[in-house]
Amino acid sequence: MKSRNSPVIENLEERKIKEIEHSDRRRTIVTGFEYQTDTLKSHSNTSFVGDGKEFEKHFSNMKFYSITRRSFAYRDSLVYTDIGKKTVLDYCCGNGEIGNEMAQKGAGKVYGIDISEVAVKNATQLSQRNGLSDLCTFQVMDAEHTTFDDSYFDLIHEYGALHHLDLDAAFKELARTLKPEGKVVCTEALRHNPFIHYYRGRTPHLRTKWEYEHILGVPEIMSGSKYFGEINVRFFHIAALAAVPFRKSSFFLPFLSLLESFDRIFQRIPYLQKMAWVAVIEYKRPREK
Repeated sequence: MKSRNSPVIENLEERKIKEIEHSDRRRTIVTGFEYQTDTLKSHSNTSFVGDGKEFEKHFSNMKFYSITRRSFAYRDSLVYTDIGKKTVLDYCCGNGEIGNEMAQKGAGKVYGIDISEVAVKNATQLSQRNGLSDLCTFQVMDAEHTTFDDSYFDLIHEYGALHHLDLDAAFKELARTLKPEGKVVCTEALRHNPFIHYYRGRTPHLRTKWEYEHILGVPEIMSGSKYFGEINVRFFHIAALAAVPFRKSSFFLPFLSLLESFDRIFQRIPYLQKMAWVAVIEYKRPREK
């Protein structure tokens, strides 16, 4: 593994200890593919979901991921196009689903890091299940202080992790470890929509206090310009959220398609686009280390 030393996580700040506890709990309840769990007719249909009562308590927000096909499709186009033979990083990998898929799509070598030992164990087991152990290396590591060499990765993927981190420290590490011609692809929830943020405030058991207080806005996204010379942002899911209550009905997909047609218009209007739930961001041209 191209890292300077084996990482030792010790003397962590209180916020990181709480993040580990929160993540370990979630990764014990659902060991993989959490964003797909709400679409299942029965949670018992998957070996990745454990205790049903705990799942209902800690994953009640999974219903919202029923409408994410547009943002996921756009993210996938950025991540998997021309991935062949590249050295890639799944940054804050969680249960390792994307890291595994990057290997399946032809990446030359996949690394994944997470501060949660439970997550890394799940990710490693998934790679073993998929026969990808020779391509995937998952490791416990502090994302704000990684041990990878400078300019090592062609591509870095990140999903829903930046608001768990000290943003400046994260951007610094992402830029440091990215090759000059590489890119970082991030998918993050946004804070601007008052209804969505009200829901977050009403469900504190679903996230840590730090996470709730550091959901990204457009200014935070663009603060990455300190470390990257190019930032591209696309916004998703405004009107589409109205389809969530109907996600298991027979007319869900045509209704979602209708709402997505409105979103294509809304995401081009400067004020309205900030009301989106999700942004997919490309960071390119890392500034000089």
